[in-house]
Amino acid sequence: MTELLTSSQMRAVELAEIESGAVTGLHLMERAGRGAVDAALQKWPELKQGTHRALVLCGPGNNGGDGFVIARRLADRGWAVDVFLYGDVETLPSDARTNHDLWIESGAVRPFATTEIWGCERPDLFVDAVFGTGLTRPLPDDLAAVLDVRMMDNWKGGQAIRRLAIDCPSGLNLDTGMIPAPEGHGAPKVNSADLTVSFHGLKAGHRLGRGPTLCGNVRVVDIGLTGADASERAMIGTAPDSERARLVTPEFAHNPLPHRIWPGAMIAKVKGQGHKYDYGHVAVCAGGPGRGGAARMAARAALRSGAGLVTVLCPPDALLENACHLDAIMLRACADAEALAQIVDDRVTSICLGPGLGVGAETRAMVSAALAHRRGERGGRDPVVVLDADALTSFAETPHALFEQAHARTVLTPHEGEFARLFPDLAQSERGQMSKIDVVRAAADRAGCVVLLKGEDTVIAQPGGGASVHSATGDRGVPWLATAGAGDVLAGMIAGLAAPETAADLFCVTEAAVWLHCEAARLYGPGLIAEDLPDMLPKVFSTFGA
Repeated sequence: MTELLTSSQMRAVELAEIESGAVTGLHLMERAGRGAVDAALQKWPELKQGTHRALVLCGPGNNGGDGFVIARRLADRGWAVDVFLYGDVETLPSDARTNHDLWIESGAVRPFATTEIWGCERPDLFVDAVFGTGLTRPLPDDLAAVLDVRMMDNWKGGQAIRRLAIDCPSGLNLDTGMIPAPEGHGAPKVNSADLTVSFHGLKAGHRLGRGPTLCGNVRVVDIGLTGADASERAMIGTAPDSERARLVTPEFAHNPLPHRIWPGAMIAKVKGQGHKYDYGHVAVCAGGPGRGGAARMAARAALRSGAGLVTVLCPPDALLENACHLDAIMLRACADAEALAQIVDDRVTSICLGPGLGVGAETRAMVSAALAHRRGERGGRDPVVVLDADALTSFAETPHALFEQAHARTVLTPHEGEFARLFPDLAQSERGQMSKIDVVRAAADRAGCVVLLKGEDTVIAQPGGGASVHSATGDRGVPWLATAGAGDVLAGMIAGLAAPETAADLFCVTEAAVWLHCEAARLYGPGLIAEDLPDMLPKVFSTFGA
């Protein structure tokens, strides 16, 4: 499942299933506990043989009920299991209380006490089943201290203790991927897991913020909920609806590509083999002398992404410099916004502005000219306008002026700093309990166009609420992508993929560009610099269908 659920959406799925009579809460809890044990044994097959010891820390809600099931299933395998309850047994929800009582038939439940926990024999497996989805407050100090991964050193000797979290490491907000800091107590303790088991589907916090780092390996366990599958609600080739967010996966990246890049694409093949103009003409605006490198990288990325032709538009005094670097990419003088309005004709299907363009009134005027351009008598769609870097910063003092001009064929691609200049009330320091998905949705509504907020957890949103997350973490982690110019290349890729008249939905094209951008960096590896990215794209395309 590619959908990223919020805590409230997950509760709604469970409640609907229970109220329909299809399943009981007790059955779901049993399936969850059994599934968590199976996932742990799959990750650590050495635990399948012989006798082992586990410490299971259960919480005061249904997450704790899952913990009691886990304890029982491990005991059935001959394990020694120490079980602690953080909370009052008399206030446990009914299903959790039932599983508490089932465990009592074969073992003890000890009340939470730090000294008691550290007095236990060293466990092979530490199970955090305290708080799962829905927690938005800081952990109590005593619990945070016990769950702090550094406290495992209290047990001396032996192999590293394996840490299993149910839903998430307790304390992680599964809507935001952040850990609420305790008021007046400095930074929160660090609770993390080697393996996190999620039920039914991934939650947003598994892929946002600190979630990917703290959760470790995340495995989704099917507990038999039949809710509408995300693939039916968010079909490939269309953006998710207003209530949904999805994870960008290869399927969503492959299908918006032009047919000549990947024959399996959903986009209809143009007549015959096609003319270069059938695949779109991208105009990339460049800065003055000494500032053209960013635009040239964006232009090369646009051409490698499948655009039929690409032209760099630069000030007259920068023509010679750019001519020394460009071959397949065309070049034309463009002195100012008035010249841009004259140059951009009906054959230009995509315009990229910002990389190396400079900050100020001239750039604002260029952006306005690009956003004002509409297709003429030849028909077709209005050109896509991709705004990055200086094109965004130039509106830092008057963001409303940009939003008033932006239209549905516009994509804004800020990093966190640029985002804060345009949307100061949605900046990281101002978000509170809002997730990164929430704030990018709000930004897209305000700007009236697609907004892409870059980062390891890149979020894309369109007006009306459809959103997706690309997570460059775990197996897709590419720390070497944090290099100057990488964002310029991404802007060019979006412009190039969006250029054909037959291009898919602009939101889907943006998803594809983000996935390809990361994949190119993954294939290159450490040592990457931004100008390597466009030339890695043919290698990425060659893997499709393999």
